[in-house]
Amino acid sequence: MQILLSTKQDIDTIFDLYDKAVNYQKERYRLHWPVFERSLVETEIEEQRQFKIVVNNTIVCVFAIAHDDPLIWEERNKDAAVYIHRIATNPNYRGQNFVTKIVEWVKNHAIKNRKNYIRLDTTGENKKLIAHYCKSGFSYLGMIYLKNTNGLPKHYQNGEPVCLFEIKL
Repeated sequence: MQILLSTKQDIDTIFDLYDKAVNYQKERYRLHWPVFERSLVETEIEEQRQFKIVVNNTIVCVFAIAHDDPLIWEERNKDAAVYIHRIATNPNYRGQNFVTKIVEWVKNHAIKNRKNYIRLDTTGENKKLIAHYCKSGFSYLGMIYLKNTNGLPKHYQNGEPVCLFEIKL
């Protein structure tokens, strides 16, 4: 298993994994991701913030990071943190604890970049996902309603609460 930077050649695979994640979300939950703008992923790749987990030359999981997330984290955004976004796993590789592996990798990245927190969020009160993130080392901080969703992807603009999670380093 390797965690590598995603490339422009990976974009179709990334969107295929997003589509599979949305199908999974639609089968099990009321809320699901929208179709993301291709330019969002292209920018993350250019800024070296989009990553892939590769097993036997197959991309099995993708995720993005940010060092800034003011619309979701509001006042807490002033803290030195790495924010994890859009973890999507190939259905054939579910159950292999990729979130835990991502957290381990992000911890090293955060320490190297002098960050004090690893954070992520999810929309709605998905109890299974909350438990999964807690099992992966995150503290559940509770739910908030976002004050300003302009500029955020559509799934943040539906008036649903957002669950916040963090690991203090």
